[in-house]
Amino acid sequence: MTSSLMTTYASLPVAFERGEGVWLFDENGNKYLDAVGGIAVCSLGHAHPEIANAISEQSRRLIHTSNLYQIPLQQKLADKLTTLANMERVFFGNSGAEANEAALKIARLFGHQHNIDNPTIIVTENSFHGRTLATLSATGNKKIQAGFEPLVSGFVRVPYNDISAIENLANKNPNIVAILLEPIQGEGGVNLPNKGYLDGIRKICNEQNWLMMLDEIQTGIGRTGKWFAHMHSNSKPDVMTLAKALGNGFPIGACLVRDKASNILQPGTHGSTYGGNPLACAAALAVLNTFEKTDLISDSAKQGTKLLQTLKTELKSIAGIKDIRGLGLIIGIELNRPCAKLVQMALDENLLINVTAGNIIRLLPPLIISDEQIIQLSTTLKKIINAFYAKDIK
Repeated sequence: MTSSLMTTYASLPVAFERGEGVWLFDENGNKYLDAVGGIAVCSLGHAHPEIANAISEQSRRLIHTSNLYQIPLQQKLADKLTTLANMERVFFGNSGAEANEAALKIARLFGHQHNIDNPTIIVTENSFHGRTLATLSATGNKKIQAGFEPLVSGFVRVPYNDISAIENLANKNPNIVAILLEPIQGEGGVNLPNKGYLDGIRKICNEQNWLMMLDEIQTGIGRTGKWFAHMHSNSKPDVMTLAKALGNGFPIGACLVRDKASNILQPGTHGSTYGGNPLACAAALAVLNTFEKTDLISDSAKQGTKLLQTLKTELKSIAGIKDIRGLGLIIGIELNRPCAKLVQMALDENLLINVTAGNIIRLLPPLIISDEQIIQLSTTLKKIINAFYAKDIK
């Protein structure tokens, strides 16, 4: 039977009908340990009662009015989020890509306000910022750009984790107005920069009057053991984008700004029909309130360290593993060959994992993962990786 869905996804042969914490249950009642978390979205786990109650109660009162009118829940969420992030203002959209689109528009307006006719934004190799035309143009992945040319202009690319490359551009290109990057590259392979990288970028941006724009869509809201990944450094961005875990599954994106970026967007320069609607804001407020009432952020740091150490112990005997790295509960296991087959092999063992950049197992479990579940995850990975190499040799 031909599907009526566009073939934009190569979905796995499983469908889930309910979730509970770190577990997902398929249509036959089989139970799966979720080490993907909806791609870093369900940080509080599945079917969290406080999030479910907030969505249910708000849906009975009011779902949507549009931004033609004031939305008190939107203001309340903005106040809480800007306080937590030490930012000044926020624009709400519906996704990470929309949040990054807002950031890119801010950078261009900033450039034109400084009489730069062709504002240029520095982006990095192996980055991922979304699939709209502008955000895929900013993304450092030729595969997702293929077929969508001509790409949006106004970007110049440098290697990730290379301060000298940025310094060289500063001396050569007078049109640069901003730099956009991820504090940790997720889709690009869980790539962590050297200590001091973000501080070095902040210094250059200050000297050049550039906007420092951080894509924290995957790393924000506790994933790395801090509220936001840049908090592991001493530097604050001028613009920061969020989505994913902010709604724990309910679609919402946010673009936060401060200082010289705080007043760039004005009425008529940007907008969103659904952005910041009462239902989305109620969900996000419940998420932030839950984080504030618990030790989940410190737990993310603690459990991430435990998972990293357990994986290194369990997998140390496997010669094909090149590296195991991460911060908090974003962890990458780099193999010496393409390993997409591991996703199905894991599924067969009732484990959900993700492979990115061809040869890197990416783990993004809910932050509520327990010690027992860490052991189960690690031992199952050891089993399937050993089986993968045994089959690969044959």
